[in-house]
Amino acid sequence: MLGNNRLETLKRWIATQIHRSGRQIALALVAALVVVGAGWWVAWSQQPVTISFLVRAVEAQQLQILADEFEAEHPNIKIDMVEGPNAADNVENLYTTSFLLGDSPYDLVYSDVVWIPKFAAAGWLMDLSDRVSESELAQFLDADVAAGQYQGGLYRMPFRTAMGMLYYRTDLLEQLGMDAPDTFTDLIEASQAIQEQTDVPWGYVWQGLQYEGLVTNFVEIVAGYGGFWIDPETLDVGLDQPEAVQAVEFMRDVITEEISPAGVTNYLEEDSLRVFENGNAAFLRNWPYVWAEANKEDSPVQGNIALKPMVHAPNQDAAACLGGWGFGIAKSTPHPEEAWEVVQFFTSRRGQKQFALEHAYVPSRRDLFTDPDILAKFPHYEQLLEVAAATVPRPPVGQYAQLSDILQRYLSSALTDQMTPEAAMQRAAGESRRVLGTISRQSS
Repeated sequence: MLGNNRLETLKRWIATQIHRSGRQIALALVAALVVVGAGWWVAWSQQPVTISFLVRAVEAQQLQILADEFEAEHPNIKIDMVEGPNAADNVENLYTTSFLLGDSPYDLVYSDVVWIPKFAAAGWLMDLSDRVSESELAQFLDADVAAGQYQGGLYRMPFRTAMGMLYYRTDLLEQLGMDAPDTFTDLIEASQAIQEQTDVPWGYVWQGLQYEGLVTNFVEIVAGYGGFWIDPETLDVGLDQPEAVQAVEFMRDVITEEISPAGVTNYLEEDSLRVFENGNAAFLRNWPYVWAEANKEDSPVQGNIALKPMVHAPNQDAAACLGGWGFGIAKSTPHPEEAWEVVQFFTSRRGQKQFALEHAYVPSRRDLFTDPDILAKFPHYEQLLEVAAATVPRPPVGQYAQLSDILQRYLSSALTDQMTPEAAMQRAAGESRRVLGTISRQSS
């Protein structure tokens, strides 16, 4: 619309013309003004709406193919993917800062599973419950749907899932006549045998740097011992229980016994993958994307790897830490309907299938695990369903970021021999209870 000052100027000019030229000329001028204003309004109203979200740089490039297709089918909506750091923790910090400062530029939040409790509790996300039916949600993996829920609301639609798993070298195990390990002891014994009888220097590699990836490793191992980190229903903390101490002892022992390299305490996902795909480790704990990377034509281990759920203690179940990404809508967006159209397109069966075929990420829709086109390219997806059945979430509590930071610090202290596993977990448990406002079960 025309600005107030400009409109008043035009009114005064028209009044002058009425006085000077009479009613007929003035009416013509009024008609001209209406036409000009209407033309401006039509031009303005036809401008496309821009929907913006922040995403890790590497995935922004991968998502571009879906963004291009969406824009071709929705000329009234443009997608602006803002490239952020590749570390998910840093992307979360940027989103958090934008919301805390107010007037966030983001219409959508492309969210890791662990952000939802914090973002929903802060009131930064729109509840999507009324936009999607139970029958529609049933088409997604149960764990992925649950990861988007908080206190009865739905704040994230699943796009792609992820789960931690154990990769292993089939050729090495066949050479030694060994089966894939099921227990922690099996993994240690197989690793030591391979190190002794082959030229492979390391048995087992994983992510030991002080960051969120270290937490995901711990979540799988503590669950594999029958323990837990935090019970989201009761807010009980299990870090100083025997099972949690055992988990940390296992993580430290594979380093001290040189099954894992000492440098594993500096490893991110890519570092551990590099050791494994170069043929220098027999076992790797990592995420689904590894399959395509390790089977590239120039990979020394191409065609000689398989995957399975993570190892566990006898009489306990395997656990796979739930990961993955999805879309939430910022409560502050001025364009909620257009934002929802983007979410629907990306999380549709078509969108997830195309993204899986292009980049080997794992979809959140359960029927895509047995889709003929996907299985023709990635036959291991049927095995991924077995791993998906063993997923365990990180605790969905609003204080998650603080609790993860506490756990990371004390795990790192134990793995680098600054504290014993027992002392580290006692300190971590105490600090966690203070954050949660609970007291030790031992003193209750």
